[in-house]
Amino acid sequence: MDAFGNRIKKIVILGGGTAGWMAASYLGKALQGTVDITVLEAPSIPRIGVGEATVPNLQRAFFDYLGIPEDEWMRECNAAFKLAVKFINWRSPGESQSTPRDLDGRPDQFHHPFGLLPDEDQIPLSHYWFQRHHAGKTDEPFDYACMAEPAMMDAKRGPRWLDGRRATRYAWHFDAQLVADFLCRFATGRQGVEHVQDTMQEALLDERGHITGLRTASGRVLEGDLFVDCSGFRGLLINKAMGEPFVDMSDHLLCDRAVATAIPNDDERLGVEPYTSSIAMKSGWTWKIPMLDRFGTGYVYSSRFASQDEATEEFSRMWGLDPEKETFNHVRFRVGRNRRAWVKNCVSVGLASCFVEPLESTGIYFTYAALYWLAKLIPDGDFDPALVDRFNREIQVMFDDTRDFLQAHFYCSPRIDTEFWKANKELKLSDAIQEKMAMYKAGLAINQPITGESDYYGNFETEFRNFWTNGSYYCIFTGMGFLPDRPLPALAYKPESVRAAEPLFDEVKRRQREYAETLPSNYELLRAIHGR
Repeated sequence: MDAFGNRIKKIVILGGGTAGWMAASYLGKALQGTVDITVLEAPSIPRIGVGEATVPNLQRAFFDYLGIPEDEWMRECNAAFKLAVKFINWRSPGESQSTPRDLDGRPDQFHHPFGLLPDEDQIPLSHYWFQRHHAGKTDEPFDYACMAEPAMMDAKRGPRWLDGRRATRYAWHFDAQLVADFLCRFATGRQGVEHVQDTMQEALLDERGHITGLRTASGRVLEGDLFVDCSGFRGLLINKAMGEPFVDMSDHLLCDRAVATAIPNDDERLGVEPYTSSIAMKSGWTWKIPMLDRFGTGYVYSSRFASQDEATEEFSRMWGLDPEKETFNHVRFRVGRNRRAWVKNCVSVGLASCFVEPLESTGIYFTYAALYWLAKLIPDGDFDPALVDRFNREIQVMFDDTRDFLQAHFYCSPRIDTEFWKANKELKLSDAIQEKMAMYKAGLAINQPITGESDYYGNFETEFRNFWTNGSYYCIFTGMGFLPDRPLPALAYKPESVRAAEPLFDEVKRRQREYAETLPSNYELLRAIHGR
């Protein structure tokens, strides 16, 4: 008897877009040609490229896995580099200013870079910084004292030398539609994925409640063993066909709308910023995602505190746009996750599975993390509940941890100048984030110290479960002016470790000087990659 006779033979993916074509490409590689894969994609309406931002492991976890070099896909997708998220106006009342200042006269900006904190005696550098700060030995902000990236960002330096060597960890900005188009060509041309352009009208179910096929508008029935729902917020399979409830998280995160557009940029005169900006507004925040020749931007806001017209007017005023002449994308989104991302023979991926506002650029990360777990836990035709339950636990933990981290941004901001910012202080916090905040206030590390790339990236499972590092929380908390009550108590017993940590601060300064003097501008680097 063939031990693999019951294996899955056909996978049908509903929906193209970024999630659908990432799913087709990744599963095509992971399953090594043993499964027929079909993508059912409705004819799409062209959209404005308002920019997508990512996190650093996209290349290693996804494109490297597919065997696609970084420069190849970057050229196809108008991609640019991202060193960090820069937060502007998150401490001070009022509308965005060109050089914002908080109430104490300090520049109202801070950074969440992707660099990993060094450590001494298995204690992150953040704790040595706060001991110095608490003792009055330094007033330098945490991000500039402990990381090289903020100084690189100020100088608009790229993260690589022109010969391809990397200076630091980085992520990317790109046009998501171009990424979807590129992966469509990759999956259909190199992997034999079938692309059906048609509209689903009905999901056919058997007596067990499993999906057996999708009937299209043209009358075709696409049969399959496993169905991947990439239909976006509509959740056509997971929510409608399977009836799985969506767990609303608007009691944690208030923003549920966005107005977005793309704005030309004079790159030669102004340069290209190597970071995403997050600019606090009256009822939310605005992203700025620079790419060559333009930047994508959008105002993420709460419909409880601003109407579409009010948000559009505030957004237009910030960029000097005429709302009567500009073309905008208006987006409604649901914040939360499915109770179960995988039900019977239907797996939801991307927006059909879960969504939090793009404050820390997690949308595409959620997609390829889910694909990693799906490929690892791919079942046979029996759909062993142990595999399904494991997948669902991993997605739930990943989502809830990110939801908590984002909520902490709003909760810890000192702004209370509008009803939106006041309301964020009244929302409930999960037990998990309350515990992390209590640990932080007591001077303790929030997560286990990370000692470098090899430690953090020993395997993807460790990474996906510890994505927000101690440095991530320190960047946000200290940037908001939310500081521990005391230094780490253990440092009182470690004078040798405290002395040994001092050269680490000097090394940060050395790297800042080296990078400023030797790295090309981000504009120069991008022109070289894109051949312009």
